[in-house]
Amino acid sequence: MVLCIGPESSGKTLLLKKIQDPNYVDNTTTAIPTVGTNILNLKIEDKIYTIREIGGSLASIWSKYFENVGKVMYVIDASNLCQISAAGVLLYTVVAHPLLKNARFLIVLTKMDSSYRQMRNEALLMLQMKRLQREIQQKITIIEASAINGLGRNDILKWIVES
Repeated sequence: MVLCIGPESSGKTLLLKKIQDPNYVDNTTTAIPTVGTNILNLKIEDKIYTIREIGGSLASIWSKYFENVGKVMYVIDASNLCQISAAGVLLYTVVAHPLLKNARFLIVLTKMDSSYRQMRNEALLMLQMKRLQREIQQKITIIEASAINGLGRNDILKWIVES
């Protein structure tokens, strides 16, 4: 199972809709904040992958869903520098959880269509990614994405399929 988590308003729902159907999301699409969880069954090459999205407002109980999770997709709004520090604190808590010690992590920097190019570097600096990658055993992949223009969609699909 893939667990999709991240702070409130980071873009998880629209990103997952774009992953499921590349034509679903456009400039006029909006999403209602997820209160609770959403389950997405994604068919790729005759195999079904289950993705559970948990709303950012439930961060305090995310750990209740960590059992049997092999992959974690952690979504961060790269256009919101104020959110990135809080996202980093949550990320460190998730990565340190014993049930996820063997999980693979994907950090998705979303809303790249709304941010300027340097935001990626600033976000990674604020998250202290180089230090984090040195200090943990889990493999972390970082992908830039946009639910609006589809940036990163194919890379995310490839990450989901990889074992």
